[in-house]
Amino acid sequence: MAPRPARRRVAVVGTGAIVTGGHLPALRVHADRTELVAAVDVDRARLDAFRDRAGGDVAGHTSMGAMLDAVRPDLVLVGTPPSLHREQTVAALKAGAWVLCEKPLCLSLAEYDDIAAAEEASGAYASVVFQHRYGSGAAHARDLIARGELGAPLVAHCQTTWHRDAAYYAAPWRGRWATEGGGPTMGHGIHQYDLLLHLLGPWAEVRAMASRLVHDTESEDVSTALVRFANGALATVVNSVLSPDEVSRVRIDCADATVELTHLYGHRNDDWRYTPARHVDPGRAAAWRTPPADVPSSHTEQLGAVLDARDAGARPPGSGRDARATLEFAAALYKAAFTGKPVLAGEIVPGDPFHAAMHGGHPDWAPRESA
Repeated sequence: MAPRPARRRVAVVGTGAIVTGGHLPALRVHADRTELVAAVDVDRARLDAFRDRAGGDVAGHTSMGAMLDAVRPDLVLVGTPPSLHREQTVAALKAGAWVLCEKPLCLSLAEYDDIAAAEEASGAYASVVFQHRYGSGAAHARDLIARGELGAPLVAHCQTTWHRDAAYYAAPWRGRWATEGGGPTMGHGIHQYDLLLHLLGPWAEVRAMASRLVHDTESEDVSTALVRFANGALATVVNSVLSPDEVSRVRIDCADATVELTHLYGHRNDDWRYTPARHVDPGRAAAWRTPPADVPSSHTEQLGAVLDARDAGARPPGSGRDARATLEFAAALYKAAFTGKPVLAGEIVPGDPFHAAMHGGHPDWAPRESA
């Protein structure tokens, strides 16, 4: 047997709720494969509190550059506000570290191109956190659809109907293009439609609408889209922060069965349901039952997949073209909503205003200083 690779030296950038509640537990589960060696935060009190919570000999830094110079980690976990993602991801890649970054990986396709160039130059990779792709239920559904066990995908619905109040938007970086990249299309619904793309494959065309119905923000507080997939399936996508009854849902009607996931912020096997068509033999439908192992969607599962890729020297899931496809879908939704025209996959290229920013410089949506 080949010797097991050495534990990967890991640094976290940002020590807020997502790192403390998501990444730190994942690192503990994978403690046989990782060693948390450093943490970065501009808030010294928050940094020190995180180091106490993490335990062990975790070096503290208030500068990412200083941390990279001093520690030279193998993997950097980025959990800062979105406007910092591009700069911090590129810095880590240039230092030779792989990156696992919270969504969105960056704020535009132009920023994504910067990350792709840094990957090419360094040989390291950057993945975006889309933990809803992971877990036994999602893996099982994707396998059934990919193998044609449920018949051809025909109609789909993707719903992120959540609720956020004025206090949520009191944070100065929320609801602004320059700091968050968009509204629920970028910051909330992106998890569910990423899962939809993961299950159904490439999208081909988007038509959309967006609006500011309640909140005084630069970006939207609700968006809707009609989507045609390359395989011919048609889908609706709804992203809302205006919905008192909160739910996350993906439903795909195939020729032989409907598969539906209903949850809120994470799923287990019991959150998935398979309904066979009337013509399907019960014995065939029985084989669709979710697997006996119940692995929830989580940062833990995605970190494990990244570590597996690192050990194999292979591009990790949630990076490269895979990550770009989801970001391109967001840009296409905004372009379709703001221009009132359908947008085709591959249409948004350098020189297109929606390549540079999700608002596309549209006079009704762009920040005043860039309108």
